[in-house]
Amino acid sequence: MEVFFYGLFMDTAILWERGIEPLHPRKAYLKDYTLKIGERASLIHSKGDSCYGMLMVCDKYSLQKLYSEPSVAEYVPEEVNVYTDQGESISALCYNLPPELIKGTNTTYAASLLQLAKQLEFPAIYLENIKAMAAG
Repeated sequence: MEVFFYGLFMDTAILWERGIEPLHPRKAYLKDYTLKIGERASLIHSKGDSCYGMLMVCDKYSLQKLYSEPSVAEYVPEEVNVYTDQGESISALCYNLPPELIKGTNTTYAASLLQLAKQLEFPAIYLENIKAMAAG
């Protein structure tokens, strides 16, 4: 199944370390959402904004295993439409933390995410947003 990752799980090496075989990774973005970093990354509805990430194919069992980890166990799957660099609109699963559960700030996580987003060559304005969260 297609899955949209927007936090550190965009890094396929992290998924492989957890025994997950991500297939067909490609850049994508989600319209009308913005990134929020509390203890970890989450998305909140924000009309006119976009969140960038990686679209991958993962099997259902692997996703259930991944999101049973204590640090992400409260994330819930939702169906979203993401857009690839090639202009394709694809229905995907996106795991997200309910807004009322977003707490704190994690500048270390934000700094790691910034490095990954730079490697993935996401748009400069998006990188600036993450950079601001990394600065606290």
